[in-house]
Amino acid sequence: MMQTLQQSMALRDALEEVKVLGRSGPDNPEILGITCDSRLVRPGWLYVAIRGHSQDGGRFAEDAVRRGAAALMAEERLTVVPPVAMVHVADARAALARAALKFFGDPAASLLLIGATGTNGKTTVTFMCSAILKAAGQIPGLIGTVRYEIGERSIPASRTTPDAAEIQQMLSSMLKAGCRSAVMEVSSHALDQKRTDGLEFDAAIFTNLSQDHLDYHKDFENYFAAKKKLFNGLAGSSKKGVAVVNRASPWGVRLCDAIGGRSRLVTFGTTDSDVQAGNIRADREGSVFHLDSPWGSREMRIRLPGRFNVSNALAAAAACGAVGVDLDTIRSALEKFETAPGRLERIANRHGFSVFVDYAHTPDALQNVLSTLRELTDKKLIAVFGCGGDRDRTKRPLMGAAVTGAADITVITSDNPRTEDPLAIIREIEAGCAGKKYEVEPDRKRAIAMALAMARPGDIVLIAGKGHETYQEFGKTVMPFDDRQVARELLGEEQPS
Repeated sequence: MMQTLQQSMALRDALEEVKVLGRSGPDNPEILGITCDSRLVRPGWLYVAIRGHSQDGGRFAEDAVRRGAAALMAEERLTVVPPVAMVHVADARAALARAALKFFGDPAASLLLIGATGTNGKTTVTFMCSAILKAAGQIPGLIGTVRYEIGERSIPASRTTPDAAEIQQMLSSMLKAGCRSAVMEVSSHALDQKRTDGLEFDAAIFTNLSQDHLDYHKDFENYFAAKKKLFNGLAGSSKKGVAVVNRASPWGVRLCDAIGGRSRLVTFGTTDSDVQAGNIRADREGSVFHLDSPWGSREMRIRLPGRFNVSNALAAAAACGAVGVDLDTIRSALEKFETAPGRLERIANRHGFSVFVDYAHTPDALQNVLSTLRELTDKKLIAVFGCGGDRDRTKRPLMGAAVTGAADITVITSDNPRTEDPLAIIREIEAGCAGKKYEVEPDRKRAIAMALAMARPGDIVLIAGKGHETYQEFGKTVMPFDDRQVARELLGEEQPS
């Protein structure tokens, strides 16, 4: 994302909170912007070379200088022509976060900031929090998987949690656009890579933890340790932020124990929680439950079916209640909330069966969605899904087992194969489907068409895995593909473009 700035800062000032090991070149140039992406460098900018898992940012230092970089920051001493200010640091990720926070003036300090982390539910919870804050009369900014919202601007998201410089720039832009609050999804990758270092949250939400991203984190303990970082700094921050934790999750219980009494803690769940749901009832139109909280009790109805969506509503209610939104405003906003894009999103049709598109792409998320849909029909439950390439391979047979164990008819297809062979991915999914009935159709559009052709009145079709995404990745090629659009075209609800 390109920075649009009307500011500058002396390099020494930008480095005020950075641990500098050494410096060379021009002493103190004016800095007009900060980035760790050499392609975004403009004249006068500071380029921070990050050593990633697949690329070393130092390789692009010469490119950054050609584009006009006034200074470089890296963990190794870089030699470039012509020479520019060079800053040597021990940890480039931490240095980027601290320099960006200083350069942009720590905008989070002037915002009511809510962050959400967890394997599943982050997007729905942040959209719910945004809706509640809007109902409370605020103009909240939003950073997440689907899009970034900055005042009246809505920008398609490139990733769930951007890099540290982009985050600070967006928060600064939110302030300038009149926002006084912001909600953001905080991924485990972002926490591990220190993209949110220095941010002070008024509320931090933990939704759950289940298998995902183990290609990156290697095991659950590392995955949990990354998530926990969002909560480690709450007690020591000037905001004294509140931890909002799902006590129904075993990992949530562990997190509560780890937090101890160091931070203010508000738990949510169906039992033994501060914000608690009871007498839960669900149908195709949504869910009804009784809410008990420190701020009062209310009968609630949301337009989303499923216990996992009740949990999402509890998380949003707990976070917003903890930062001062009154319970009637929370209830009104949640009752009007329809859905986050691609999260159990209903595709209207005239054929008498229901079609839902959902982002579920982990074993736990698929199990939750399918269990919810199973309660809504006594007819067939048909599921279409695949697994992404170049991602955690160990979850593929688990996803196959989850879907074929819960659906009456399963169609296994491609998701985003990326650089892997789609058929090889499908074979790994099939390893979890032993003894179950399923169909294989690698072409995703044909697979969706196959599932819809099987459906009869009263049935439910779930198209899972991609949700809001509007593309499919094959190798290095990105092709337009939107499950929702494809389903509408095949159902005759919308003419092909």
